[in-house]
Amino acid sequence: MAISTSGARTATTPAIEVQHLTVSYGPRPALLDVSVAIEPGVLVGVIGPNGAGKSTFIKALLGFVKRDVGQIKILGTPAEHAIGRIAYVPQRGAVDWDFPVTVREVVMMGRYGHLRWWQDPGTADRQAVDAALEMVRMSEFADRQIGQLSGGQQQRVFMARALAQGGEVLLLDEPFAGVDASTERALLDVLHSAKGQGRTLVVVHHDLVTAAEYFDKLLLVKQRLFAYGTPAQVLREDLLSEVYEGRLRAFEHLREEAARKAREGAAP
Repeated sequence: MAISTSGARTATTPAIEVQHLTVSYGPRPALLDVSVAIEPGVLVGVIGPNGAGKSTFIKALLGFVKRDVGQIKILGTPAEHAIGRIAYVPQRGAVDWDFPVTVREVVMMGRYGHLRWWQDPGTADRQAVDAALEMVRMSEFADRQIGQLSGGQQQRVFMARALAQGGEVLLLDEPFAGVDASTERALLDVLHSAKGQGRTLVVVHHDLVTAAEYFDKLLLVKQRLFAYGTPAQVLREDLLSEVYEGRLRAFEHLREEAARKAREGAAP
């Protein structure tokens, strides 16, 4: 059972609008006929079991994988023409951490899209890098080689790179994977700060226990879209049982957490 993502359009253009997205790897579809409209200025968690197509959804938005069919718009613009308006934080496992580059140099990579090929970074670019490092609390490590950092620190550096890019939409692929609790909380603070600046954030997330606490909206996917809405709308036993095929046992806790967040959000 899917929660409808359609309805009357408002004057506000969706930050991300996906229509009938289908992506296949060989004969097997990873995503099948996914349609969703994500509002601007929200923090969205993409949830589902392993192999459900969560990372494929992010990569399709970025154009990293080829669509079989479907349309994607970013802030009202076809995705292929919105490259400068979208920033990406990859999974840590997708990065070569032995590459000899400093923290500041990694974050400066986020500014390259603003430069002509013959230009060197200027004052505005350096200020953007400094501001991003300050936001993720990594300024003191600016001259450190990236491979010398802990996993959580590395993740924060790549978040700084995305922030320095200046994109209005941030896509993050499992940023909390493999980090300790204190680092996870620090990363979450950065996400909320970015949302407070008006950015839209879409985050692949594997932990259903924290999903209701961390995100304004959840997108539940397993090849097709099962639900998009508030945690209270999505973390329902019938939906989760169908998507996780009865293997989930935390239904009661999830319902309670989603209900608590809904009550807090409704409080004056």
